[in-house]
Order: sequence, then C-alpha cells, then structure tokens
Amino acid sequence: MNANTSPSAGQLHHVRKRPRFQMGRTVFALMLREMATTYGRSVGGYLWAILDPVLGIALLSVVFSLALRKPPIGDNFALFYASGYLPFAMFNSLSQKIARSVNFSKPFMAYPCVSFIDMLAARLILNGLTDIIVFIVIVTGVFFIYGMPFWMDIGTLSLALGLGILLAAGVGTLNCFIMTSFPVYERVWSIATRPLFLISGVFFMFNSIPKAAQDVLWYNPLVHIVGMARQSLYPTYNGDYLSPGYVALIGSIALLFGLLLLVRHFKRLMES
Repeated sequence: MNANTSPSAGQLHHVRKRPRFQMGRTVFALMLREMATTYGRSVGGYLWAILDPVLGIALLSVVFSLALRKPPIGDNFALFYASGYLPFAMFNSLSQKIARSVNFSKPFMAYPCVSFIDMLAARLILNGLTDIIVFIVIVTGVFFIYGMPFWMDIGTLSLALGLGILLAAGVGTLNCFIMTSFPVYERVWSIATRPLFLISGVFFMFNSIPKAAQDVLWYNPLVHIVGMARQSLYPTYNGDYLSPGYVALIGSIALLFGLLLLVRHFKRLMES
C-alpha cells in the first residue's frame, strides 16, 4: 500500500471504533454463555447457588452450637454465621471468577468485537448480582424460619456488598493478569489465601480479640466488609473500627493496577 492509499489516523480511529451499544450486546452474550456453562439449562443449577452457602452455614451452626451456648452476638447461630460467611464467600467466589475471565473466554478473543473488558464486566455483573440475591434470600430466610423480628439496615448492607464487589473486582482483575502470565500463580494464590477464612471475622467478633491481634487484622479489608454486613443486621453491633474508605482505597488501587497491566500486556498474553 503506497502513501496515497494509506488511511489517515482519523480513518483508523473510525475503523476501530465499535458500533453503538456493541459493548452492551457483547457483555450480555457473554453473560448468557456463562449462565449456560455454570448453571446449565435446568433449575437445579441455580438452586445449587443457594444450597451451597446454606449447607455451609447450617454445618457451622450445628458444630458451634454444640460447643457454645450462644453466638458472640445475638441468640441465633445461623444469622451470626450467615452475616460473616456470605460476604466472605461472595468476595472469594467473585474474585476467583474474575481472575479466570481471560482463560475462560480466551477463544472469543479471536472476534474483533470482544475485548477483555467485556469478559471482566460479564463475569462481574452476572456473579455479583447472583451473590447479592443469594445473600438477601438466605438472610431473609433465616429471619423467617426462626421467627425472628426482621431488621436490616439497607444503607449499611448496600455499602458492605458494594465494597465487597469492588474489592473482588480489584483483586480479581489484578490476579487475572498475574494468573494469565504465570499459570502456577493460581495454585500459589489458592494456598496462600486459605487462612483468610479464619482471620476475616467469620467466626469471631473483632472487638473481642486481643488488642495486638486487632492491630494486625485491621489491615485485612475483609474484616471491615464482614463487620459492615453484621452491623446491617444487628442494631447493637459496635462497628467503631470500620473504615469503608480503607476498603475502597485497596479495591480501587488493585483494580487500577490490574487494568493498566492488562491494557499494556494483553496482546502478549494472547500470543503466549
């Protein structure tokens, strides 16, 4: 192609620009694919998304009710562990799914209309909404089954779940780059994060542990997310240690660096 027939910079920009609403249609198509892949085409697949955390909470409630007379706050073991287990499970599941976005949808990158942003957004929206619905259904069910007076601070709960999704998006996006670049890192991350279940406040109240432990565990953002979730369900919960700004900062920094690394190195990752 000679200089006379070469497209100008403006023409190149016009060619590469995606049609209007193309991203929305692409994200929706990827969401439909994941729904069929993850949950199947039967109702049983969607029911398992609810039964899985229900069984986990039921097991925790039975085990600890045999050892303790009452939970650290309130009188119901199921509500106490649901308020801690569900936010943790949401972060853990969502961050893992986002981290595997590129590997999960890699064949679709051959299509020029699909970008890694579409893949990240599809998994974030679908699984984030699913986790929110699961949280509300289970917690509401606990209040109903045990005949407890229903109380829920919608504002605090929305903040807790929103920050949980932001943190999962940040950690998941950063891990998406690292796991795609170094596949062995996925196994290393899985092993390294196993203690999170024990140190994120699922089993205990932050204010009840020694001061030395508080000074260390405060820097775990999941402690704040679990604490805000409990504060939204217990009107007497003491959450003076909670820092939504800290969680938002950690999640935003991880998300920014993850996106920058993917933008800069995505072509190389696809060629490897």
